[in-house]
Amino acid sequence: MIYFVILMLVCFIMGLVAVASNPAPYFGAFGLVVSAAVGCGLLASHGTSFLSFVLFLIYLGGMLVVFVYSAALTAEPFPKSWWDRSVLINVLLYLAGVGVGVLYFYGDWNMLNWLGVDEFSGLSLWRGDLSGTSLMYSSGVLLLILAGWILLLTLFVVLELIRGLSRGALRVV
Repeated sequence: MIYFVILMLVCFIMGLVAVASNPAPYFGAFGLVVSAAVGCGLLASHGTSFLSFVLFLIYLGGMLVVFVYSAALTAEPFPKSWWDRSVLINVLLYLAGVGVGVLYFYGDWNMLNWLGVDEFSGLSLWRGDLSGTSLMYSSGVLLLILAGWILLLTLFVVLELIRGLSRGALRVV
């Protein structure tokens, strides 16, 4: 199981590097989908299957639809591909930064961090992810309102960033 989690972590890092290094939004959407799927798989491997499923549905239903819609409105005539020199240099720089981070934090890693939520409870009637989700909806109302506000702000930031030299994503199609 630990090798599978390490493979998912490597895929997650590669998806994030794909998003950060490519200036074309068409190729960045693929990196976002890979990162979201692998991130939710990592959550599910640690015992929070319900929370990872909800996050994946919210991500695909909300933010990715907005991103794909706004990327379709940019209509870049000649997007840079994965094998362009500037994109490859960015990928190598980001991977070197990840390597430096791994070397810096290598001594602080502990195998106890790889255990799931349900590994500590034995034969408990309560699951860790379900009690955390109910606590989020009962006591975390302000946090949910803040998260909704952040998502709305993110929508306007994405629409403003892809505007470019034309009138942008808010034009009549």
